[in-house]
Amino acid sequence: MKTLNRHFVNGHLVEAHGTGTYPVTSAITGEQLAEAVLGDATDADRAVHAAKQALPEWSATTLDERRDYLQKLADSFKAHRDDMIPALVEEFGTPLSTATFIVDESSQWFLDAQDLLTDDTFVRHVGRATVRRVPVGVAALITPWNGASWAIAMKASVALAAGCTVVVKPSERGIWQAQPVLDAIADAGLPPGVVNVVFGKGDPVGDTLITHPDVAKISLTGSTNTGKLVAAKAAGTLKRITLELGGKSPTIILDDADAARAVPFALQAGLFNNGQACVAGTRILVPESREDELKKALAEAVDALKVGDPREDGTVIGPVLDRDHYDHIQSYIRAGIEEGGELLAGGLGHPHGLEHGNYVKPTLLATTNDRTVAREEIFGPVLSVITYRDEDEAIRIANDTPYGLTGYVATGDAERGERVARRIQSGRVMINEIVGSRDAPFGGFKESGLGREFGSWGIDAFLENQAIFV
Repeated sequence: MKTLNRHFVNGHLVEAHGTGTYPVTSAITGEQLAEAVLGDATDADRAVHAAKQALPEWSATTLDERRDYLQKLADSFKAHRDDMIPALVEEFGTPLSTATFIVDESSQWFLDAQDLLTDDTFVRHVGRATVRRVPVGVAALITPWNGASWAIAMKASVALAAGCTVVVKPSERGIWQAQPVLDAIADAGLPPGVVNVVFGKGDPVGDTLITHPDVAKISLTGSTNTGKLVAAKAAGTLKRITLELGGKSPTIILDDADAARAVPFALQAGLFNNGQACVAGTRILVPESREDELKKALAEAVDALKVGDPREDGTVIGPVLDRDHYDHIQSYIRAGIEEGGELLAGGLGHPHGLEHGNYVKPTLLATTNDRTVAREEIFGPVLSVITYRDEDEAIRIANDTPYGLTGYVATGDAERGERVARRIQSGRVMINEIVGSRDAPFGGFKESGLGREFGSWGIDAFLENQAIFV
């Protein structure tokens, strides 16, 4: 069996000091692909030391020099594109079309960061003060398994542009897909210690980074529970933190919406990446006046989705990450039924003919907003349909959640849609179409996180302000 024992520290691919292992499996077949050797606290400490040593020289580079290095990273990510795409598909089951989108977006983050390297980003004048914006220091980037290349590139691009050096800890559940990302970083030719990558679990690698006195910034994408733990541990050294966490996003279908447009929009919002997305619109709110019509249309559309091998053209829903995650999703479907939900489509078990691998039936449950399936983030292809009486109640239900990451509105009147969007408590709201803007702020209200990423907001998170008065 293949062994994965490659980390990247101080400009070199190295084997782990740690000896713990983690099984790497295929979402498609459920079979083990490899055994990964995980890093430990020593590995994390070595990576932080390398980043600290590299920081003075890297933070002193000119903007043109940083642009050149960001271009090298973009070119290297593009060069490894054909390895990154199948690795994503194999490990967590995302359809080929989605994996292609994720990987192609990854290299673009470095090009976007080049545009942020202007004098205005780093020097501002306010009255008698010259405000210098300086890199916060060594940054630890903790990334999820549902698109490693995208998350690593998104965070590292702006951190490096700001003048920070970084230690990346990808999720141990995404090691297979992160291997070609590791190669892309190693081949980019950055100075030693500027980018370091250590694979390992939250305990001990994550904890070492979060509490390390030489780490100034933590940027995490993960679950809300993980974010709370990180915030508590990082408080001991008052680290700057950015947390992009969970979601239970509403899709409000207003009573004037065209069902032919609203239904595909709602399913796209809810089932992107097989529902394994923090932004998934997993609560679909339908007006009482059109309840039967929209439930029927949604159910028929879910039943018509092609579920199968994610490598095949036309597949919309592939398998989920691993057997544990499959069981986790099944427990939510079971709870939804047992708590009185009306099963409109899907249900328990594997789809017919897909008994091998981690395939889940895309499931639609009519329920109320107080039920488990409507309250908790499932991270799979399970959607709740909730009926509302009028627009005010739709807003109340949409906001009746601890989360606030994204919202969606389907309407026949764009101005009305915008008025409704302004009342939704979430960091982003999309009206009638999915927009993946990389230059607008991304982040959550309430327990969906702290801070913002993307564009100028992203680089701001890695800069400190120093006012000088002459």
